Amino acid sequence: MKSLVLAEKPSVARDIARVLNCGQKGKGFIEGPNYVVTWALGHLVTLAEPDDYDKKLKQWRMEDLPMLPEKMKLKVIRQTSHQYQVVRGLMQRSDIKDLVIATDAGREGELVARWVMDMARWKKPFKRLWISSQTDNAVREGFARLQPGSAYNNLYDAAVCRAEADWLIGLNVTRTLTCKFNAQLNAGRVQTPTLAMIVNREKEIQNFRPVDYWTIRADFSDYYGDWRGSNGGRIYEQAKAEEILARIKGQEGTIKEVKTEAKKELPPLAYDLTELQRDANRRYGWSAQKTLAVLQDLYERYKLVTYPRTDSRYITSDIVPTLPIRLKAMAAGPYQTMAKALLQKPLQPGKRLVNDSKVSDHHAIIPTEQPLNLRVLDEDEKRLYDLVARRFLAVLYPPFCYDQTTIVTVVKGETFYSRGKVITDQGWRAVQMAPVNKEENDEEKVPEQTLGLHQQGEKVPVKSCKSNKQKTKPPARYNEATLLGAMENCGKLVEDEELRESIKGSGLGTPATRAEIIEKLIRTSYIERQGKQLIPTSKGMQLLNLVPPELRSPELTAQWEQRLADIARGKAKKSDFMSDIRKDTSQLVHSIRIDSAVYKPDNISKSKCPQCGRYMLIVSGKRGRMLACPERSCGYRQPEKGDDFGKMGSRATQKMIDRYSDKEELGTNLGDLLKEALAKKDGNLKGGKDAKH
Repeated sequence: MKSLVLAEKPSVARDIARVLNCGQKGKGFIEGPNYVVTWALGHLVTLAEPDDYDKKLKQWRMEDLPMLPEKMKLKVIRQTSHQYQVVRGLMQRSDIKDLVIATDAGREGELVARWVMDMARWKKPFKRLWISSQTDNAVREGFARLQPGSAYNNLYDAAVCRAEADWLIGLNVTRTLTCKFNAQLNAGRVQTPTLAMIVNREKEIQNFRPVDYWTIRADFSDYYGDWRGSNGGRIYEQAKAEEILARIKGQEGTIKEVKTEAKKELPPLAYDLTELQRDANRRYGWSAQKTLAVLQDLYERYKLVTYPRTDSRYITSDIVPTLPIRLKAMAAGPYQTMAKALLQKPLQPGKRLVNDSKVSDHHAIIPTEQPLNLRVLDEDEKRLYDLVARRFLAVLYPPFCYDQTTIVTVVKGETFYSRGKVITDQGWRAVQMAPVNKEENDEEKVPEQTLGLHQQGEKVPVKSCKSNKQKTKPPARYNEATLLGAMENCGKLVEDEELRESIKGSGLGTPATRAEIIEKLIRTSYIERQGKQLIPTSKGMQLLNLVPPELRSPELTAQWEQRLADIARGKAKKSDFMSDIRKDTSQLVHSIRIDSAVYKPDNISKSKCPQCGRYMLIVSGKRGRMLACPERSCGYRQPEKGDDFGKMGSRATQKMIDRYSDKEELGTNLGDLLKEALAKKDGNLKGGKDAKH
């Protein structure tokens, strides 16, 4: 008897098969003496479409909404059905005694496997492989300590709730919006609040009115001081700034205070996925999606980093004994000296790295025990690995230490601050790249300078002084780094203090889904990338006026995410959550129906649809910009430029040909047939007009 192993991807399956001594290749599986290893291709099974419940739901009609199936059905995905049949056939083999779920160790990975099992009616025992890296050693250890499949039932429940909630909210709201406004509008429980943050920021910028202010700096020969009043360093009246300048010019100041403090700066925390995506965006301008894709390669293909889709920035105590092995494995190229320096003395990682209570499914992203070979990596892979490697080294290094001296100088009752720093130990900064993000309030901070030796009571001349006129700045537009941070910490946007505290730590989406949410907002033309900035479109700004307030607020979604986490931990019931989702769905549909808002597309072209005569919309497609008829029942599409009819939507093309073309010559190509049909249609229309005159 053999065990069936279900991996998520062929590449992972091949690696597992090698470790398990499976060498006999079949169609869609690899077999050995004790195991048969097969794979999914992403998802093989998904939730059924509305028309799978009732054929009439194929047509989008307001009277059929909301759609609330009593029991959600599953269906095999057509594009990957061949692999599903392979897996199902293996499950039905008489020599298969049990199943090992070896999909990604997370909520979505659990869903991939369980839906296949449900669809294939798997009744035999099953176990769970739960590992955080894909090295051969990790796989062997994982198979040595397989967990009972039932231990992850709560995680599966949470995954099902997420999928069904997105189906109910997303499909119902999207259909309601589309039917009411006769436009391709979609909304969802995560993407809409995310869009709302971007739109609200844009409104803040548009409504912002700059205000003039002045700062004053005095030169005291070998150091300078910046004026500070009771409300900081800004003076909002020019007359006051000029009055201060006139009073201190050419005067003598007294050093009121000289204070030197020994300070230390602790290393940054290790990376979770969101923080790594933010850093890659700040440093390299990468999208969150690109970072995840490159990281996935480093994890699956090269086995150099641990599981990517984690929300923890800590490791567990059982990982500590492996740290020397990991350091030896990465001691190559630019990391050789730094890693060896750590290995020369016993490692004593503190609570900034090791904290069992702050790790749920997976620990922080760190290097694996796989020996590093930089020559096999491309430039992007090297860049991302460099971030992970240096951050891992930094966490193990001592604090950055320095002596900070502050001098307070008083001139004619006005106070000036000066600050200098002397580094005493580079610590972790010797291995970690300098931060690239500028704090929003940097201009309020006292700048660093080199300060000489000075004493309290010392008299210093005002060598020169000047004011600097500036303007207040609007809040910065979101880029992917700041948006990911806002999505992760959306609880901060909640006004209700009690609720804010209750959802602390909840965010919009999960580390694994946030990149896709941003990309979807771009694909649907709700936001645009302009350089690094994310800017809402007119369509995106209008959408927020069309959806109910509760759907654009982060509060509801953050609460949902919190409840999903509770379900995964066994602290809440799936049935309670889904009951509330159904109620919310009905309320959302009702709110959209009765609302008086209007939608005006701003992408109308000057070209009329040749089928129904309506002015077509300019839309972005996979093959570039297209002209699309706004009437959903028509569906006509064509390229924006030229007469490349072969790229037109097949449904609309065939409709036109069937109606107007004789199609007598079988050798005529699609483009010629369509041109003929269009010409005949134009003739018919002209003939009709002439006949009326």
